Amino acid sequence: MEINFLALFVAALSTLVIGFIWYSPKVFGTIWMKESGLTEEKMKGANMPVIFIMAVFFALLIAMILQFLTIHQWGAFGMIGGGGAADIKPSYAAFMNDYGTAYRTFKHGALHGFLAGLFLAFPMIATNALFERKSWKYTFINSGYWMLCFMIMGGIICVWQ
Repeated sequence: MEINFLALFVAALSTLVIGFIWYSPKVFGTIWMKESGLTEEKMKGANMPVIFIMAVFFALLIAMILQFLTIHQWGAFGMIGGGGAADIKPSYAAFMNDYGTAYRTFKHGALHGFLAGLFLAFPMIATNALFERKSWKYTFINSGYWMLCFMIMGGIICVWQ
């Protein structure tokens, strides 16, 4: 199997699109700013190009691991040690012929993205929020964003072959 870097990059960029909508004042932006303790003045002093570049970089790191969580065929590839073409056994080739595109749907990737969000992103954000003394609104807004991002990213990565 080969890594589809274009799919990973598009999935990473999707987090910005989702963020623009999710954190807009008409959706959760106003509540998020209040719960975060941010003001319009504090928001204006930020170096937004650097923030967006770093956000895409971090989302790319997330996309790298999501491919292994959403595409089952990576498990079969890992079982053979991930070697080159000379190392591929006939059993692996037969498996890939039979199941190479099984479960490679947007819906399936979104399901695994949801599970990753629920069991990885939500507990991490909730733990930080507890120690930072943030509200449950803050926790649910931020974890909801990442759960949705993981779903969209997982769907993109899984379906794009």
